[in-house]
Amino acid sequence: MTRLVSLGVILGLVAVFGLLSLRVMSGFLLPLLLAAMLVVIFGPLHRWLRDRLQSPEWVAAGLTTLFVLVLVLVPLFLLVARAGGDAVGILRSPNGLKLDPNVLDGLVVTVNDATGLHLTAEAVNAEVRKVAEEWIGPIAAGTPVVIVKLIIGLIVMTVSLFYFLADGRRMFAAVTRLIPLDVRYQWQLLDEFEEVSRAVVSSTLLAAIVQAVLAGFGFYIAGLQGVFLLTLLTFFGALVPFVGAAAVWGIASLYLLFFVKSTWAAASLALWGLCVVSTVDNIIKPIVLHGQSKLHPLLALLSVLGGVGALGPIGIFVGPIAVAFLQAALTMLQAELGTMSGGVATAGQSGPPEPHSALAVAQTTSERVKSS
Repeated sequence: MTRLVSLGVILGLVAVFGLLSLRVMSGFLLPLLLAAMLVVIFGPLHRWLRDRLQSPEWVAAGLTTLFVLVLVLVPLFLLVARAGGDAVGILRSPNGLKLDPNVLDGLVVTVNDATGLHLTAEAVNAEVRKVAEEWIGPIAAGTPVVIVKLIIGLIVMTVSLFYFLADGRRMFAAVTRLIPLDVRYQWQLLDEFEEVSRAVVSSTLLAAIVQAVLAGFGFYIAGLQGVFLLTLLTFFGALVPFVGAAAVWGIASLYLLFFVKSTWAAASLALWGLCVVSTVDNIIKPIVLHGQSKLHPLLALLSVLGGVGALGPIGIFVGPIAVAFLQAALTMLQAELGTMSGGVATAGQSGPPEPHSALAVAQTTSERVKSS
């Protein structure tokens, strides 16, 4: 009885402090998840550096982390600088963002004739200015906070990446001893995480690049200024489901319609964006996710869209991982029920899946740590 009470108290403490820790760490879940995915992607480079240099683990981890930062931050800085130059050029252009008075007057006359209102160009300009101030004001005020959060998230991701590379195998070995789950199932879940992580990252980046290139071609044909800036904005917009590339090509189409007064260019760009640019995202992601993981194309698409709807941007990664883990858990349950009922497992179910090379190295090291 005393043992049961003690076990109950321990379970209660684990639940309370587990929820409290989750609450504390919730703001860093995305940087930690991104760091874990980077470990999966750049793990082969880390092992190559460690074996080639014959150096301590932390040296190879530091070099790999530095390589990732240079590979990501330097191109990103150059792209943003180039896009910023285009934006400054548009703002300094005499007709860059200036609405042709003839266009505004004609639009006001059309609206008055259709609705019976008595609008004036001055009233429209005043209302537009008021709406712009109401929208841009809070955005501008919150920009420093967003920048600070991005910097903190980048620092957390960088530090986590270093420690995951330098001490990740020992961390995993310690976790495997704490989790009351058969070791072969733990490796199966880790194998699923590796597969889905690679698939999610590659599918998201590939879809965003293809959408940006297609949209850039449309911007160039439509004769818009700052094609590079619009293409870069399309790339970043395509990384966010639901908002996507449509937020860029849609605004560009409206600009062509009302500012440039080019109906054919606006309609062509909108049709190109709707039928090609935004549609290709729903084709590439399911195909890549299905090709690099065990997810069905329909499940792959729904896991991304549903994950974003339920969890926000982090759902891009968590959604497919959760569905893949569910499939793995159901497979484990089927194997355990077969064992309990005395069924003979088939050759494919007789043991855990063959781990990838990265997992095999980690498992070997884990066994060495245990034996020592």
